[in-house]
Amino acid sequence: MSRASARHILVSSEEQCLALKKEIESGSDFADVAKQHSSCPSSRQGGDLGTFGPGQMVPEFDKVVFNDEVGQVHGPVKTQFGYHLLEITSRS
Repeated sequence: MSRASARHILVSSEEQCLALKKEIESGSDFADVAKQHSSCPSSRQGGDLGTFGPGQMVPEFDKVVFNDEVGQVHGPVKTQFGYHLLEITSRS
C-alpha cells in the first residue's frame, strides 16, 4: 500500500492561500508560514500531518498527495474545511 507524508496550511479564502503560496515560493519556510497562518491544529508542528495511506484524508488530499510531485507546494486545494496548500514531503 502507498504511504505518504505531507504538511499543509489551512486558511479560509483562496486569495489568502494564493498569497501564502507566493510567499513560500519567494523563499519563506513552509513550516514558519504554517505556524503563523494555518487555522489547523497541525500548525503547531509546522503543518506536519505525519504519514498516512490512501483514504485516511479527505479525497481532495488523496488526489494531490498520491499523484502530484513530491517536494512541491500544491494548491489551493479546496475541501469542506477551507483552502489548503499541500507539500508532499515523501511518498513510497
